[in-house]
Amino acid sequence: MELVWSDALAEVHRFVVGPVANNVYVVRCRRSGVATLIDAANEHDRLLRVAQRLGVTSVLETHGHWDHIGAVEKVRAAGIEVWVRAEDAEMLPSYDRVLDDDVVHPVGELRLRTIHTPGHTPGSICFALDNTPVIFSGDTLFPGGPGNTTFDGGSFSTIITSIEERLFRVYDAETVFWPGHGAPSTIGAERPHLDEWVARGW
Repeated sequence: MELVWSDALAEVHRFVVGPVANNVYVVRCRRSGVATLIDAANEHDRLLRVAQRLGVTSVLETHGHWDHIGAVEKVRAAGIEVWVRAEDAEMLPSYDRVLDDDVVHPVGELRLRTIHTPGHTPGSICFALDNTPVIFSGDTLFPGGPGNTTFDGGSFSTIITSIEERLFRVYDAETVFWPGHGAPSTIGAERPHLDEWVARGW
């Protein structure tokens, strides 16, 4: 596990799990010691050890694909609430609460804002850490383009609209997004390439 971003109030930890190298993030409030985990993807024993050590009280799912939800049942059994968008809820074996769009999920004194970004799945959602340059983009946005839309429920035109209207038009160039797989990038590095992505069709 690696501390990948921090300021006076927040810590962001990342570790990689499972057969397709999923990023799992923990957002922790330094003042309260409360944390949330983004995507209970796999390796539940490891997730639960990290959760206990860092004070995780909730899990937020970016979407319902199998590789992002493999540890859901185990974290729920440990008493940690799992949140997901209604559109993807049936893809999970179980869950506790539904995530609305453009609302704040409190993490101690921190605020994670929900951004519904359909296209990879109908219920795909990103999370912005208010008052920081940090976004968690799930499988919606990667360095070099949008997430895969060839799965059932995927839509290329929808994901392009989500990226353009909910991310590129809203967030500053310096905003760093942390995706569900692989390395981070910035809004400023990716925004100029939107027309190229549309032209290539993926």
